[in-house]
Amino acid sequence: MHLWLSRTTQDPPPPPQCPHQPRDMGGARLLVIAALLFHHLLCCSATSMRICAFNIQRFGETKAAKSSVMSTLVKILLRYDICLLQEIQDIKEKTIPRLVEELNRSHKSELFQYLSSEPLGRSSYLEKYVFIYRSDKAKVLDSYIYEDNHPTSVDVFAREPYIVRFSLPTTAIKDLVLVPQHTTPSDAVKEIDALYDVFLDIQKRWNAQSIIFLGDFNAGCDYVAKKNWPLIRLRMEPGFHWLIGDDADTTVKKNRSCAYDRIVVYGEKCYKAVIPGSAGIFDFLNKFGLLEIEGLEISDHYPVEVELSRAKSLMLQNWLFILVALVSAFSLGCFELTIQTR
Repeated sequence: MHLWLSRTTQDPPPPPQCPHQPRDMGGARLLVIAALLFHHLLCCSATSMRICAFNIQRFGETKAAKSSVMSTLVKILLRYDICLLQEIQDIKEKTIPRLVEELNRSHKSELFQYLSSEPLGRSSYLEKYVFIYRSDKAKVLDSYIYEDNHPTSVDVFAREPYIVRFSLPTTAIKDLVLVPQHTTPSDAVKEIDALYDVFLDIQKRWNAQSIIFLGDFNAGCDYVAKKNWPLIRLRMEPGFHWLIGDDADTTVKKNRSCAYDRIVVYGEKCYKAVIPGSAGIFDFLNKFGLLEIEGLEISDHYPVEVELSRAKSLMLQNWLFILVALVSAFSLGCFELTIQTR
């Protein structure tokens, strides 16, 4: 009897198994799990691709000199990985470099870069297309200005598209072509239709499978009536997806409602990469609490935007990382419990 009592005091009972441990898994495990979830959310937001088109309405030195305008523009552009800017009248080539400098200062990095067309137009009134992009998420592969000499429609564009081909290593679309267009309102139907000729030219040059047409098409109200749509090949030919609807309002003025600015996606892979519900208008008046008169100092247009999903390989990598980390955290909890019971 005495021997049996001695053995029970010398041999402690085995520790409980991990599957039956209490809900309180230990502070260390909770911290690890919280950190991993935060990392996953950060990765999700950081690797998708948000693209915009924004007519800034005669953006030159006068407008850039207004600090309130510049600060709001910076806040708007920080939302995007690539943004097409239109109506850029940067004659001395100072306003866009300054805007990009402000972006990098606010972001505390040197990630933002830009690519600009030459001044485009038929008269003394000239505009540039400018792409501002994050260099860690987009790389410029090639670019060219469309040669507007189609046999059936010579000089159809007042401002020829400045076509840019991007490499997007972190998104589902690795190779993307962006085609900007700011039409002349009175020629909107003819110019939008001619974008189909631009599409054919891109196919001949690059055989591109993912293309986005974007910009101020003036594709609404009096400029493009309902009866005009059957005349527009970019609308009628299969394979083109218009992400901004005819009932949208891309204008800042409250007494006007027109779907001038559009985003059109070509290619099923590109269309499938669009995050559902991401295409729309960014209402910076409501977002930043501005009055209409304050918003009109920036532009009479809202930006239109769309978001492309991140690469599947990165998604799998993120989930595998979380799975491994959760297993490690679970093992850590078992280790803590074992120590506590000894």
